[in-house]
Amino acid sequence: MFKLNFAGSPKTELAKSETQPVGRRNFLRYAGVTAASSAIVLAGCKDNDPPMATGGVDLGSGDTGILNYAYALEQLEAAFYIQVLQSKYSGMTTAEEQILTDIRDHEIAHRDFFKAALGASAIPALEVDFSSINFGSRASVLGAAKTFEDLGVSAYNGAGKLLTSPDFLLLAGKIVSVEARHAAAIRSLLNPKSADFAGDDIVTPANGLDAQRSPTDVLMLARTYVKTQINAGNLPTS
Repeated sequence: MFKLNFAGSPKTELAKSETQPVGRRNFLRYAGVTAASSAIVLAGCKDNDPPMATGGVDLGSGDTGILNYAYALEQLEAAFYIQVLQSKYSGMTTAEEQILTDIRDHEIAHRDFFKAALGASAIPALEVDFSSINFGSRASVLGAAKTFEDLGVSAYNGAGKLLTSPDFLLLAGKIVSVEARHAAAIRSLLNPKSADFAGDDIVTPANGLDAQRSPTDVLMLARTYVKTQINAGNLPTS
């Protein structure tokens, strides 16, 4: 058994962020998540192998592997929004900048939380590739944001059933609800006053349920934006 490493608390890690500190207002939004999760214990894990394995960065197995999978996705999203705000697209309004800033801060909070929680079992920082995105174009940036947010929601939805810890499942539920708010906000920026915030491409009309994807499918779609090879071969599948 090992315990999640909270020697450096999520709050401390956020304060140390070299890219963009998370303001007190945004951090407090997540105080409930970190407080509820600070006592989580990961039992029976055997993820003591080095993080590097044949075929790339090994996410690991069991719940640790799923947490690293989520950490990888949060790294990608945080890096994207950091770049968006560092090189603002032409015509970005004050309202758009505020929305994108809030989303950036949320993603940094998620990223740093997983890093602190996983401790020595965390995968290394991933190398991203955003060369296919024109950060000077509103359409390109918001289109990419829509892709990332929809992918993130479907990833959490698909990974939930793979977790064995009820505490981790609760945490994933809290995070995916925030990611869904991001997705709705981005879709509303792209198509104001429309129903696209919950379009038929992501919500099945017959049952009102959101889309879900397996880790394999998600990582296949995400690899366009990640240079680091990721090995998900040890993740649970059921």
